[in-house]
Amino acid sequence: MTGVSTGRASDAAQAAAEDLATMVRRLIRRLSVAPTGGLTPSQRSVLLRLEKDGASSTTFLAIAEGVRSQSMTATLKSLDEAGLIERQPDPDDGRRRIITLSAEGRDRIARDRRERRSWLAEEMDRRFSPEQLATINEALSLLGELAEQ
Repeated sequence: MTGVSTGRASDAAQAAAEDLATMVRRLIRRLSVAPTGGLTPSQRSVLLRLEKDGASSTTFLAIAEGVRSQSMTATLKSLDEAGLIERQPDPDDGRRRIITLSAEGRDRIARDRRERRSWLAEEMDRRFSPEQLATINEALSLLGELAEQ
């Protein structure tokens, strides 16, 4: 049975797994506060959700993001004013609007990703020696092999 823990991992592997999980969570938090080109976390989250899940409604976005419809309406209004989303009538329900990413919204997401990756690369260059970066790249290669199994 692949992927099922038998509880037989070595102490070193257990410690490495725990440290890695903690480090990944911390790094994700750091990346979430890296430069975002003026987007709030909620705006960025909605754009990413639209990119991942496609067209949606205010109600579905509010449920998915765990906020009230009024809060989502305000977030969508700011995204609409910035030209990052488009709204069209729902062909099945004229009272609803379908929300999609605009071309500018897709560009903003791509730019945001590039800025975050640049920030991370610059921080790594600043903090680590070339030898340490080589070690990090080697470890990432090994972890990549694990992730591909």
